[in-house]
Amino acid sequence: MKKQKGFSLIELLIVVAIILIIAAIAIPNLLRAKISANEASAVGSMRTIVTGEISYQAADWTNGGQPIGFSVALKDLGGANCNPPTSTSTCLIDPILANAGAVATAKSGYYFGYAQQNNGTGFALNGNPAAPGQTGSRYFYADQSGVIRFNPSAAAGAADNPLQ
Repeated sequence: MKKQKGFSLIELLIVVAIILIIAAIAIPNLLRAKISANEASAVGSMRTIVTGEISYQAADWTNGGQPIGFSVALKDLGGANCNPPTSTSTCLIDPILANAGAVATAKSGYYFGYAQQNNGTGFALNGNPAAPGQTGSRYFYADQSGVIRFNPSAAAGAADNPLQ
């Protein structure tokens, strides 16, 4: 009988089955790690925006002689050319973050909704996953107090639990 070189079909099928089992165990863990990283990035982005808003308010911008307080729009904190800075282009935060106001322009799987409140004396900031369950699981909220709050299933608000 002639001795064969190489692997038999059964041996190859066993190796493929082992690889598929390992992949079935590893892929869900990788997806959870990606969601966790996106959520950590969103919290960092929220802190950056809150800090930018406080700096914006401290700069005491005016519009026609009237004080603006906090910025009118999230884009006001960004800008590409801020020499000199203006009330609508301050370069306080990264332009990518300043433009992350929609699902299509999300940063690290999250987009940020911003609204000036009480004629500039306050603001509301929401961080929402672009694809819930895929890019993030939690929803975040912050305001002029600087406290970041979260909700595990719906848009977060001022009554939700603060992050620890």
